[in-house]
Amino acid sequence: MSPDTKRPKIAPHRRAVAATVAATTPLTGHMTRVTLHSPDFAWIDHQGPDQLVRLLLPPRPGAGFDLPATERWWPEVQAMAADRRPIVRNYTIRRLDRAACELDIDFVLHGDSGPASAWAERARPGDRIGLLSDGARYAPPADTDWQLLVGDETALPAIGAILDDLDPATPAVAVLEATDPDAADMLRERDRTTVVRLERSAGSGASALAHLRGNGLPDGTPYAWVAGESGLATSVRRHLVGERGFDKDRVYFCGYWREGAVTGS
Repeated sequence: MSPDTKRPKIAPHRRAVAATVAATTPLTGHMTRVTLHSPDFAWIDHQGPDQLVRLLLPPRPGAGFDLPATERWWPEVQAMAADRRPIVRNYTIRRLDRAACELDIDFVLHGDSGPASAWAERARPGDRIGLLSDGARYAPPADTDWQLLVGDETALPAIGAILDDLDPATPAVAVLEATDPDAADMLRERDRTTVVRLERSAGSGASALAHLRGNGLPDGTPYAWVAGESGLATSVRRHLVGERGFDKDRVYFCGYWREGAVTGS
């Protein structure tokens, strides 16, 4: 579809669109990248580097499924027959190429313990998937001197995209809790960025919190972006505001998933 082609009546950023797998690329021993293609990707309203999308997955590997047709997509999904109802999971766009009508989604793999991981493990070119574009939350104020990015492997795509887009003159500190020793290698090297990879210890967020408490941070006016497991996000945010004195309006935090519950993968 050419960008000059007449837009659909309901723009793709307001409705579910069908996409197919164009390619899969192993990233590390625990992560893979799935490149999706759809003519409707030419119209996605991409708002920022941490933009979420809702993936609509088959109810079981290899099964057919239906997509909602209107902006009231959630009631439509709930009303579908169980054997045709897609599973909905939230992920971050790692790369969007409107001209090629492609986007990349990076998946943390953990076998069949979650529907998205199970799908990504088996994904092959031509496989069908649905997608709903959502918003972005990364919004550093104009007077930000430096940025702090904290997360686990589920936040790695957004952290990578943020660093890709960041002005080379802006210092950044990225603190990553990851069991995969190669995870930090996926972040683009920048002269003014410090990347710290930490092993997860007892309790998600404990390693990141201990590191932040034991190390200094750059001078100047900060902006913090924190995401991943819910306990990590809330404990780091509490530390930054309550102990470090960060302005709460300069700390974005989001729980992508919760320890002990399969919510995002």
